[in-house]
Amino acid sequence: MSGLFVNSWGSGVPVVLVHGSLAIGADEWQAQRSLAQEGFHLLAPDRRGYGLSPAADGEDFLVDAEDIADLMGDGAHLVGHSYGGLGVMFAAARRPDATLSLTLLEPAAFALGHKHQAARALVADVRRHWDQDLPDEEWVIRFLQLVGSDPDALSPELVAAAVPLVPVLRRARPMWEPELPLAALASAAFPKLVISGGHSTGFDAICNETAERIGASRTVIEGAGHEIQFAGGPLNEVLRTLWRAT
Repeated sequence: MSGLFVNSWGSGVPVVLVHGSLAIGADEWQAQRSLAQEGFHLLAPDRRGYGLSPAADGEDFLVDAEDIADLMGDGAHLVGHSYGGLGVMFAAARRPDATLSLTLLEPAAFALGHKHQAARALVADVRRHWDQDLPDEEWVIRFLQLVGSDPDALSPELVAAAVPLVPVLRRARPMWEPELPLAALASAAFPKLVISGGHSTGFDAICNETAERIGASRTVIEGAGHEIQFAGGPLNEVLRTLWRAT
């Protein structure tokens, strides 16, 4: 975890919030910061290659998992969004005894859901886009559209900040290839929850299979597309309920 930058908000039961691609911790989890006033210590790292954390040639969910496992201390709730959900899954599988709960927000588990045409189409579209020879600004806009993050609904500042991060994402450990730790998660006793944004039949199929394979509860929070955390209150209520029940 050497040099990793971690936003730290509040005090109490630890919660590790792991951002997705083309974002940083402080921006992605702003709508959850109020939970820090309710007995939770929120830890929102910038993953390697992002923000104030050390540079990386490309993001890597296995490296993220090591960092997350270190951040968990003696025990923590884990929340991961998109690509960040992959690192959270591996961290929870490595440290099940220290995982208080696991919440996945449209995890980029692109190795799953392939029994459903919409999920196959989503993954195929993203993979085709990966090697498109476009200026980074155009590449960002198209990628956001493909995964269901409406660029017009995001602040211009957030979209502009994503542009220089494109090389980190494009050189990432591929999200469609990993052998996910599904059996280890399924056998773990901690509560698990998978949330989709109700905007994409493909992501719904991926989330459905993820939940089924790891023994997780399943819910939908609409209104913010792929950026489920931006829904704010509805997500916070679900998280608060889960964390207080464990």
